[in-house]
Amino acid sequence: MRVWVDLTNAPHVPVLAPLVRVLEERGAEVELTARPYGQTAELAALHGLAVTELGAHGGRSRLGKARSAAGRITALRRWAKGRRFDVALAHGSTDQPLVARLLGFPAVTMFDYEGARLQHGVNCRLAARVLVPDAIPLAAITAHGARAGAVVRYPGLKEEYALFGAAVDPSVRATLGVRPSALLAVLRPPPELALYHRVDNPLFDQVLRHLAADARVDQVVLPRTVAQGDAIRALALPRVIVPAQAIDARSLVAGADLVVSAGGTMNREAVVLGTPVWTTFAGVLGAVDQALIAAGRLQQLERVEDLVVQPRPPSAAPVLRDPALLVDLAFDGLV
Repeated sequence: MRVWVDLTNAPHVPVLAPLVRVLEERGAEVELTARPYGQTAELAALHGLAVTELGAHGGRSRLGKARSAAGRITALRRWAKGRRFDVALAHGSTDQPLVARLLGFPAVTMFDYEGARLQHGVNCRLAARVLVPDAIPLAAITAHGARAGAVVRYPGLKEEYALFGAAVDPSVRATLGVRPSALLAVLRPPPELALYHRVDNPLFDQVLRHLAADARVDQVVLPRTVAQGDAIRALALPRVIVPAQAIDARSLVAGADLVVSAGGTMNREAVVLGTPVWTTFAGVLGAVDQALIAAGRLQQLERVEDLVVQPRPPSAAPVLRDPALLVDLAFDGLV
């Protein structure tokens, strides 16, 4: 079986890397493409994945995104034509399902946030299979145009599969220059270029400055883009570390005392690893995060004064799931 995997954003790398390994262990030939955005290709290399970079990010405007998508679809079709793929797999790529349809082979799309209406309106109509967490109601997926028979809902969080078998590197703190005695806060800025996050979010900046005023705390901020990283460095806040390259974020989160993020994947990695975590996401919360908040595993931060800054409490061993299950659910009966 020949499989094409497309990576369009850095958080998709740790999710899909274990599935690639399972496929290769089963004898599949896997080729990967990546959109040049953020640290996607760099993080792929960190996970031992060789990728071909094609296309570009379209920026914040809908027109820019449309132009970028058209150019990337053309480039992907040219690249994929003649490679004789049997199936395609991606987490939220809007480009790959269309190319797969044009070239006559099935595509599997994954996602765990149902609020990206434009993206999923494309993916769900074109993909032969739609793989989502069971926290998301079927009706929320079919509302995007998916056939009910194409939707497969898997148990738990995608991060429980992504972290299966992953070793934690305790040296990451020291490598980044975090003080041994410091409380470590790991921060992730908002997805400011995403269409589903079209709101101002001053809370993240307030958290950044609030923690910088606490001499006990070292902050490691993991920006989404080069521009975000440059802007945070320019603030010249004390004890704020902004890595210049992709790092082992899951090990960092495992050793942190708290995580504050406006995104999703890192928040849910913290949930799985037992690290106290607050979301500053200002858009419409998805079903997965709503369920985690209701269970007390994720906190929704509305005022910076509500942030609890203290040494991380003991936590139980994480619940992890074999990614082979996701491979079975994605491909069985499809190819």
